[in-house]
Amino acid sequence: GLIGFVGIIVPHTVRLIVGSSYRRVLPLSILCGAIFLVLADIPSRILADPAETPIGVVTAFFGAPFFLLLLRMRKNQV
Repeated sequence: GLIGFVGIIVPHTVRLIVGSSYRRVLPLSILCGAIFLVLADIPSRILADPAETPIGVVTAFFGAPFFLLLLRMRKNQV
């Protein structure tokens, strides 16, 4: 989707923080995902005032480096 990196960033970050118990990961991922999108929406509205930067650009700005970090961590584990 347009804001697809949220599905990569948030659940993996939550899992790294609270462990792999889905009883904790699922509700915290939902809550943290909502908070992340609200926090990403703020700069997307401010950056190109009076127009609005697409929120996918802002989430990709944070998601791409995180995705590369995940790939690097996975490479070191193999």
